[in-house]
Amino acid sequence: MVGDRTSKQKPPPRSTSNCHSHHRHSLRSPGTCPLLRHKNAAPTPFTPVSSLPLRRRRLVFVGALPVCTSKWHRPSSHPPPHRPFHPDRVRVLKPGSPCPSGPVVYWMFRDQRSANNWALIHAAALAARSHAPLAVAFCLSHRFLGAHARQLGFMLRGLRLLRGRLAALGLPFFLLRGDAPDALPGFLSRLGASALVADFSPLRPVRAWKDALCERLPAAVALHEVDAHNVVPVWVASGKLEYGAKTIRPKIHRLLTEYLVEFPQLPPPAVPWTGEAPPEIDWDELIGEVVREAGEVPEIGWCEPGEEAAMEALMGRKDGFLTKTLKLYDSDRNDPVKPRALSGLSPYLHFGQISAQRCALEAWKLRKSCRQSVDAFLEELIVRRELADNFCYYQPHYDSLQGAWGWARKTLMDHTADKREHIYTKEQLEKAETADPLWNASQHEMVYHGKMHGFMR
Repeated sequence: MVGDRTSKQKPPPRSTSNCHSHHRHSLRSPGTCPLLRHKNAAPTPFTPVSSLPLRRRRLVFVGALPVCTSKWHRPSSHPPPHRPFHPDRVRVLKPGSPCPSGPVVYWMFRDQRSANNWALIHAAALAARSHAPLAVAFCLSHRFLGAHARQLGFMLRGLRLLRGRLAALGLPFFLLRGDAPDALPGFLSRLGASALVADFSPLRPVRAWKDALCERLPAAVALHEVDAHNVVPVWVASGKLEYGAKTIRPKIHRLLTEYLVEFPQLPPPAVPWTGEAPPEIDWDELIGEVVREAGEVPEIGWCEPGEEAAMEALMGRKDGFLTKTLKLYDSDRNDPVKPRALSGLSPYLHFGQISAQRCALEAWKLRKSCRQSVDAFLEELIVRRELADNFCYYQPHYDSLQGAWGWARKTLMDHTADKREHIYTKEQLEKAETADPLWNASQHEMVYHGKMHGFMR
């Protein structure tokens, strides 16, 4: 539904039903300049922003992704520049007191990491600005979207490790039980908090939670939303539902020089935490309880959770994607019998245990030696992933056939009465008891291995 298609059908009109659309307050300063483009720029492959002054920089294109070039060349050993937090990455969903004084709380949800996290960086900046302490909270909902032991066990084990990493940074971690609108307002009132910083998610339930929080939070508590999941924030990349990769690709590429930048270092807390101490968590008991209750689909053992495991999967010396198998990605990623050509990063990206932006920055460093593979990886990592967020954000029926394009629905209706050679029950499909060996193999891979090869999907 969201892939490239050669049909000439026009995209739908711009959505106006989105309650979190760009009319929410932006933190962008009025004087911030848009991306500068050379008037003779022509289309290509991609690069992080140059640190050269704008007056010495011109933007050209080679192929598909933007590249900054200049007669001034940075030494290859020089690290990428640290750039200030881009104001358009943040939206103010609810303003708070003009003179905030209480703690800042980061409600972590989609981006479960301490490193390379724009939402945490923004929360730390708010806390430093008001000379207030900072805390991190996670709301453990009851089987969010029907999650099973396989997802919940992986997530909780990652949070267990994350709590230790946050403690080393001087940040307390609070694990709250229940949905955010029920758990957070009382918690924030008890702490006397001045601001709540939230991860962005395009999904309906999470957006409904934020709407409810805007109504339930004390008047003095501000609510900020940060897109720390996408390289280019979804509301910046496009203001409408995109027809496919071919329509969103140039929009994202034009913005990469603004958004694909190195992360600043997370500063130490401006004020030490002296408030309510986080309750002790019996992680073994909690994980056991949740996994037993959601045990219809068992856990898998091949994928270790956590930020360290994620970085090992990306660039570890033994089996890291960038260090060992990147060169195979362009030629073999669509061959189901060569699974080692894949990155293996999907679980970590899904739970936010690694930043897609960090993956892109590290991959870019290897582009001279593996140009085609790096470009193919960045296309999947940035354009295709962010197209999926665009679809869920601007299509309210993203999880039903009602959300399919008109041509797709028409095709289904035109062939409703066609005679089928086989008609399967849901149970037969789940158990891979069909006459199609590819379906059966893919379903077995999903059930027993916990993932399905991207080409087979």
